[in-house]
Amino acid sequence: MTTTTALILLALGLAIIAGLGAYAYTLWQEVKRREAWRQDELQRAHENCLENLDLVASALLQEQVDITEGAWRIKVLLEILDPRLNERPDFQPFGDVHARTRHLHTHSARKALTPRERMREDRERLEVEAEMRQPVLEAARAVLEFRRGWPNSLH
Repeated sequence: MTTTTALILLALGLAIIAGLGAYAYTLWQEVKRREAWRQDELQRAHENCLENLDLVASALLQEQVDITEGAWRIKVLLEILDPRLNERPDFQPFGDVHARTRHLHTHSARKALTPRERMREDRERLEVEAEMRQPVLEAARAVLEFRRGWPNSLH
């Protein structure tokens, strides 16, 4: 192999390495951009959840929503923020209401029920709401406290 051929191959190798290095750098920048976007999306999702938590907890305390509906909504919002939040003793009444009422029909399935079945489900829901009213309202207050301490209150 002549010196000229070796130099040409060396230059070609360096050009390929430089091209791959530039491509790797471009991919690394894209990963950083996507991670920043994902973090921004997560931040916005948390802010929306927190705002909705405030609204639903306040509506519960002001008796603007039913105990069952408010408990279900708050449970879902807490799960979005962090699924472990529903395990906190302060927030367990939401899960209790959900567990005791999740078999009840809603929306079009409820409309398909006979009036007698609907009345039976309404009676069952009202019994749960009467029993769980105070624990759910106390949990709603705890949610508002949790919200005030965000993000330090998360863990």
